[in-house]
Order: sequence, then C-alpha cells, then structure tokens
Amino acid sequence: MKIQKEHKITDITRESYLQTVMRRFRKHHLAAVSLVILVILGGAALLAPVIAPYDPDAIVGSFSGAPNAQFWLGTDQIGRDVLSRLLYAMRISLLVGIMATLISTVIGVVLGLIAGYFGGVADMIIMRFTDMVMSFPYILLVLVAASIFKPGLWNIILILGFVDWPGIARLVRGNVLSLRETNFIKGNIVAGMPLRHILFSEILPNTAAPILVYATSVLALSMLDEAALSFLGLGVQPPTASLGNMLNGAQSLTVLTKQPWLWIPPGLLIVILVIAINFIGDALRDALDPNSRN
Repeated sequence: MKIQKEHKITDITRESYLQTVMRRFRKHHLAAVSLVILVILGGAALLAPVIAPYDPDAIVGSFSGAPNAQFWLGTDQIGRDVLSRLLYAMRISLLVGIMATLISTVIGVVLGLIAGYFGGVADMIIMRFTDMVMSFPYILLVLVAASIFKPGLWNIILILGFVDWPGIARLVRGNVLSLRETNFIKGNIVAGMPLRHILFSEILPNTAAPILVYATSVLALSMLDEAALSFLGLGVQPPTASLGNMLNGAQSLTVLTKQPWLWIPPGLLIVILVIAINFIGDALRDALDPNSRN
C-alpha cells in the first residue's frame, strides 16, 4: 500500500500543468457531464442545416400542431416546425454569447493591461471610466442601448460586448499590478526586453486562468441577455429564430396551458445551456487554482 501511494505521488509530481488541470477538472462530475451536454448541443446547432428536418422559416404543417411522428416537437402558431427552429435558435444564442464574450474580453484585457502596467494618468482615466460604466444598473444599460439602436443580431452582439468588459478590465488590472512587481518581470525590464514581449508573453499568460474563468460567466450572461432582449422584442427579430423570440410567442394563457410544446423546449434549452456553462466555469476555477488541494 505504501509503495502504491508513493508511486501515485511520484506520478502526480511528473504531471504537466495541462494534465494537472484535466485531472482536477474530471473530479467535478457535474462539469464533465455539462461539457458533454454542451458539446452535443453545440454540435447540433452547428450542424443545424444538415440535421434540421425542415426550413426553419417554412410553413410545413398545421397551425399550433401538437407533437407527432412527423413533427417531433410540434409546429408553432403559423405552422413552422418547432424542432427546426430550435436548432437554428441555438446557433443564434451560442453565436451571440461567444462573439459578445470575445469582444468584451479583448476590450477588457487591453484596457486592464494598459491600466495595470503603466499606472499613473492612464490607470486613473481607464479606471474612472470603468467605474462610471459599472455605476449604471447593468440590465438598464443594456435595455437603453438596445432601444436606442436598431434591433438586430449584430447590434445585440456589439451592445453586449461593449457593456460586459468592465469586470474583465478590473480583474486583469489587479493581476497585472501584482505581477509587475515580481522578480521575473523586473528582470525582463532590466534585460531590455520589448514591451510587447513583457505584456503578451510574460504577464498575459500568467493572468489567462482567471480571464478564462470569468469569460465563462460572461458567456452565460450574454446568452441570457440575448434571450431576454429577444423576448422583449429588442433583440433578434422574426422570422429569424432565437430562443428568446420563440418564448415571445408563448405569452398568452392559452399557449401556456394548452400548447406547452411552444414554450417548454426553448425555455428548457436556455436553462440547460446556462447551467452547463456555469458548472464548467466553476470546475475551471478550481482546476486552474494553483492552491487547489485536488
């Protein structure tokens, strides 16, 4: 028993950083299941043109038809196949979430690096602007921006991308402030290394883990925001299918009580996607934590 234990400890000490992260991640069973679900749903959304049984905008059946052998999830109020629209709606939600997260992450990382590394006037201006943006109620800021600009897919992506960056900027700034005082950064400065090397090859890789974890929460929040805006009529506009505007058509009492196939699938899909992303984010936080005991 003692020999096996020593052998296990030796194997762990020989692990690469990536292997350690994967081993810690696999200990979170809910996150592992969530990752599988997310891959399956993402693959289904990506392959929607191939696997969708009908054109999502085509009228192919009776109005508000119940699920049957031909239409597995029934048809909507004007006879469009709900399953086909659901697959295409997932594409929209994932596209909005991913693109908005990329935009906000790039903006936040650049501003955080500048504020944290250079300090002084640059830090003061960037942080005061960040505080000003964060002082507004988040959902109110999104709603006002969405009502000012014309509703549409790319407008929603840009709005969410330009609203979600302050949290990442503050996170990166805090990490850079601590990293720039370390000996290896000071050694690079004394050695005359180029600024781009110090920022993007030394500092940024050492703050990538918290950025990745924070980005998962931004991804889930962006998908929820898109669904909410589309539900209110300020997001993706019909006939383009999104999870939010599919729920928008299910507001009447008749639909809620007698036609559940019109609102349960998109609502359930939003819940599953957001919960899965949050579980993955929690597991990544623990797996990437250097002080983790797992």
